[in-house]
Amino acid sequence: MRLIVLIYSMLSYFTFFIVLTYFIGFVGDIFVPKAISTQPETYSSNALAINIGLLLIWGIQHSVMARGWFKNLIVRVIPHHIERSTYVLVSAITLVALMLYWQPMEGTVWQFKNEWIQLLMWGLFGLGWGLSIVSTFLTDHFDLFGLRQAWLHFVKTTYTAVPFSQHVFYRWIRHPMMLGMLIAFWATPIMHLDHLVFSLGMSVYILIGIHFEEKGLAHDLGEAYRAYQKKTKKVIPAVY
Repeated sequence: MRLIVLIYSMLSYFTFFIVLTYFIGFVGDIFVPKAISTQPETYSSNALAINIGLLLIWGIQHSVMARGWFKNLIVRVIPHHIERSTYVLVSAITLVALMLYWQPMEGTVWQFKNEWIQLLMWGLFGLGWGLSIVSTFLTDHFDLFGLRQAWLHFVKTTYTAVPFSQHVFYRWIRHPMMLGMLIAFWATPIMHLDHLVFSLGMSVYILIGIHFEEKGLAHDLGEAYRAYQKKTKKVIPAVY
């Protein structure tokens, strides 16, 4: 049974990163057959409603399953050692659904034709994703994606929470992972209307998610986190 749990965790992890790799191409309109602004022959009259619905499904799943009360509610069905891996797997599934059913929308908000500005946008796009991925390793990448929990269960070791730390970017901002995603979602040389809807929806989700995550961390870590909040910014150094 412990081996099955470990295999399940590994499959969830690799499934998510395969989906994430495609998602990067989807957002950037690069290297994938269907991207966020792939232009069809005809446009759906319900495109905006469908896209907002997909963003809501993603946001609700991602937020609700991360909350402590939900974890306590399902603990008898999904024990702690597979809870995070299940979250990762379900997140991958909802992300696939979002990309599969995303509806293109006609219209262009901006388009930079200057080559240097285009290079700048692509540089920011890569920087954003790099910042997000690197940030997962500055906390505990394997705990964040459920592998540590499954491994400790496999070797019959009691789970202990990852110690609170402030490495590199975390010395100045509390959510560098979210900052990276915000940069990646908005840095594009061509902003089509559907991409704008996507970026707005994801930005709202990120800001709401940060609010609830902050409350949870303050509750779990107590005074140590509240002191950390006082000396750092949420997302942008010296601004927010």
